[in-house]
Amino acid sequence: MPIPDFIRDLRAKAGHHLLWMPGVSAVVRDDEGRVLLGRRADTGEWSIIGGIPEPGEQPAAALVREVYEETAVHCVPERVLLVEALQRVTYPNGDVCQFMDTCFLARAVGGEARVNDDESLEVGWFAVDALPEMEEFAVRRIKQAAAGGPTWFEGLGEA
Repeated sequence: MPIPDFIRDLRAKAGHHLLWMPGVSAVVRDDEGRVLLGRRADTGEWSIIGGIPEPGEQPAAALVREVYEETAVHCVPERVLLVEALQRVTYPNGDVCQFMDTCFLARAVGGEARVNDDESLEVGWFAVDALPEMEEFAVRRIKQAAAGGPTWFEGLGEA
């Protein structure tokens, strides 16, 4: 994922030290109930769509922007599925981040799914019973959306 300018400025001062960051993600569904996924350029793995809000940007607005920037799909957030601290990530350049992810259920309202930036290798719609192999946190969020909302997991309280 491209590094936003505000994070590049922080990294100039913080080096590779852990940054605690906001993140947004979404289970975007179409009228057929399929889920929008992208195969990430940085890891090669399929996942739900997400990103980093800009300073002062509301999470739902950030999600709408990220989904469009990455997939060319317009969406409307319907509700929050989960707010969760994700596991620490160490990027190939040595940067360490941990994200507090706000995940939304969103409905596609327009656009054609396609790779729309350099963050994804592929983009597509998938039936819930025919998902590709993907990141565990994405599978959990898709199951939460299918179950009708937030569910809490046994790891509550673990980082």
